[in-house]
Amino acid sequence: MIRRLLVANRGEIALRVMRACDELGIDTIAVYSDADARALHARAAGRAVRIGPSPAAESYLSIPRILEAARDTGADAIHPGYGFLAENPAFASACADAGLIFVGPTADAMAAMGSKIGARTLMQASGVPVVPGETPADQSDAAIRSCASRIGYPVLIKASAGGGGKGMRVVRTPDDLDAALAGARHEAQSAFGDGTLYVEKLIERARHIEIQLMADHHGSVVHLFERECSTQRRHQKVVEESPSPAVTPALRARMGEAAVAAARAVGYRNAGTIEFLLEGAGADARFYFLEMNTRLQVEHPVTEAVTGVDLVHEQLRVAGGQPLSWRQADLTQRGHAIECRIYAEDAANGFLPQAGRVLRYSAPVRPGIRMDSGVESDSEVTVFYDPMIAKLIAFGETRDAAIARARAALAETVVLGITTNTAFLRRVLDDAAFRQGRLDTGYLDREGSHLFADPPLPAAALAAAVVHVERAAGAAGPGAGGRPEVDPWVLLRGWRG
Repeated sequence: MIRRLLVANRGEIALRVMRACDELGIDTIAVYSDADARALHARAAGRAVRIGPSPAAESYLSIPRILEAARDTGADAIHPGYGFLAENPAFASACADAGLIFVGPTADAMAAMGSKIGARTLMQASGVPVVPGETPADQSDAAIRSCASRIGYPVLIKASAGGGGKGMRVVRTPDDLDAALAGARHEAQSAFGDGTLYVEKLIERARHIEIQLMADHHGSVVHLFERECSTQRRHQKVVEESPSPAVTPALRARMGEAAVAAARAVGYRNAGTIEFLLEGAGADARFYFLEMNTRLQVEHPVTEAVTGVDLVHEQLRVAGGQPLSWRQADLTQRGHAIECRIYAEDAANGFLPQAGRVLRYSAPVRPGIRMDSGVESDSEVTVFYDPMIAKLIAFGETRDAAIARARAALAETVVLGITTNTAFLRRVLDDAAFRQGRLDTGYLDREGSHLFADPPLPAAALAAAVVHVERAAGAAGPGAGGRPEVDPWVLLRGWRG
């Protein structure tokens, strides 16, 4: 049983884990870098420990410093969240060696599924369909060129380590291969410290469907149905939903069974996700194993919304040695959920990440809306970490109802002081192809240029927004927790018109 848990992460996922711990009576410890000394997650825990300077390599990615913080505070468990060290087998192993419960899979299972090359081989042996591809032992350009020729163009060059689209290149002709190899190797080496590449057939206009899994220490493995993650930009997910508009009950059952078989093949436990590419539709649909994420996913709230379960609660229970709370037959889907990732980025300027102070943050409060956020008014968004600042999750009895709620809630989301992608997200939700469920992983990059450009915001409109939120905050008066009115132009520090 876990009594005191250190959250080895930051932002909204750290707060998400802390909320679950509070509900289960588990003491929490936050860690923070210099950049996060005033961050929301550092103040939300029972105790917070500085672990180093602002760069992630010297703080959130430092295994020794995190273990030292756990030892000094008497933690008996560590939750890695997602990103940073969440899928690092060395971290899971170091936690075990230090006598700490790691809220996740074993280091061996993580290592087995963390290598895309090794995972492909394991899945093939387990009968899980994989995309045709090859990994040459000889990693020279010539050897990879031969692989691509045998597979047939177009192909996808992918890094064996890591994820998130890094170290990935689409190659449509032999003439494009050399530049793609150089770029993929450099990116993979920089991001993961491993430049190993493999080649697979490019499945054109495929959907990205993933299956949520949960497994315990007692041999039980269940799936919690699918998430549709095809709305992507440059291999980065933008909007996720459940259930998928393309998955029939029969296909859902087949994909769920394949995902469970994949987890059993490595003796998996705790939360994990099997990602598949889906080609075609209806009775002719075929799916292929893509990779396994050996952690909690960013988009886990959509699964929670349609199944009514709390995945972080279950992670903590399973890590503490308890059996799963449910059998496969106990799990059902109801309604529809959509998650929109809110980033501090400028969609009209190549999605350039933004940094600065959040002058005002106000989340929508309406039925069917959940907001998982890592910022508040006066938070600092820095250049050191991923620019995602919040996730908006909308639930409705139908897909159309969920879209309408998400669209309305995005319009009510106030983030002043930095540029965000909320207007872009509203345009995605309004797009005819999205509303009709005609999705594939390349749609936004191929046909979505009309969604990227933000109309200019007049200075008067920005000032009016500041007045509105400040009056709303001050309506109750200072004695009731509100604010007095202020000159809106005083608040525009850091604004770039």
